[in-house]
Amino acid sequence: MTKSRPLPIEVRGSARQPLGMTPAQFLSDYWQKRPLLIRNAFPGFIPPIEPNDLAGLACEEAALSRLIIHDEKRDRWSVKTGPLSEDDFSRTPDSNWTLLVQDVDKWDADVAALLESFRFLPSWRLDDIMISYAEPGGGVGAHVDQYDVFLLQGLGQRHWAISDDPAAPKDFRDDVELKQLKHFEPTHEWLLEPGDMLYLPPGVPHDGTAFGGPCMTFSVGMRAPSRAELTGDLADYLAERLPDELRYTDADLKPAKSVGEIDRAALARLKQALSFAAAMDDALLTDWFGRFITRYRNAQVPAHPDKPMTEAALRKQLDGGAQLLRHPWARLAWAKTKAGATLFVSGHAYPAPAALAEQLCEQRVISFAKSPAATELALLLTLVNDGHWLPQKARRR
Repeated sequence: MTKSRPLPIEVRGSARQPLGMTPAQFLSDYWQKRPLLIRNAFPGFIPPIEPNDLAGLACEEAALSRLIIHDEKRDRWSVKTGPLSEDDFSRTPDSNWTLLVQDVDKWDADVAALLESFRFLPSWRLDDIMISYAEPGGGVGAHVDQYDVFLLQGLGQRHWAISDDPAAPKDFRDDVELKQLKHFEPTHEWLLEPGDMLYLPPGVPHDGTAFGGPCMTFSVGMRAPSRAELTGDLADYLAERLPDELRYTDADLKPAKSVGEIDRAALARLKQALSFAAAMDDALLTDWFGRFITRYRNAQVPAHPDKPMTEAALRKQLDGGAQLLRHPWARLAWAKTKAGATLFVSGHAYPAPAALAEQLCEQRVISFAKSPAATELALLLTLVNDGHWLPQKARRR
């Protein structure tokens, strides 16, 4: 049995085949799967916009632009968001800076014409053409994009380094405004000339730096909404169109075994009422519903105490016979988990021992015959300091 040859990461394009292969082959072998460098993708490419015109566009009020300067000695990055001014450009150093302008295809018809070469993709998948102009050393640092991008070299040379290691760490630096990677170890490096194009699927760490002289790169980016965005917009869309008469119902309700518990029967009703909830993990659905139902139609939010109580002070009060009084606006529910339970209070979720969660839901005033265990006391302290319960000293007879 013969082994299939690994797919090349570098090919050569032509005027007839900018991808270096047919669109069908590219989509089958590379799209959203692996990076590809295409040499000579656009033979004899001449940028459809001049650097000065790009700088002028960055000064427009409605244009989306950023000027990024890297202090290489101190490894400090500064980011100025547009609209920019002539003074901003006059203060730039001789190297290590870049200008980014998004949506240039919306402003310039010649730039928009580049999208004709990407008609093998659905038009609604194409987002914009962002253009970066950089002086030697200019770039934005090693980073990861969450969408497909074609990086077409338009002017000068740019050094690209990427990592196609699926195990590469992708945590970000916390000292830079840009979302730069803390660690970046490239597996491939190239120097791109005008007309060369690098395709990167989502999640591939990469770093591009202007080399030798002025550099301009055209980034054709895709629209890739997150599942959170899709879900949020779908929920809003459905909420606007569903009649108010359609409500949560429980005609099959049985007497509650435990006060305040969100049980399996309740989850089953939710999945029947909300079609997209049927695919949700039970733990995730429970966490959402517990937060929602205890926050739903709640007119007031308990205020935090002026001074947080300490664990020692609370234990002393409870051991002395003090009771805990539930805030009248606190709404509660609880659900079993693998580790015990989750207590839901006015839209918040707290890990809790199951017995204590049930007790808190059952009783508006609670007292303890014996001193609470450490885990119980930690939960009670959090609830007190969040304003949901108020200690009351024992009344003298």
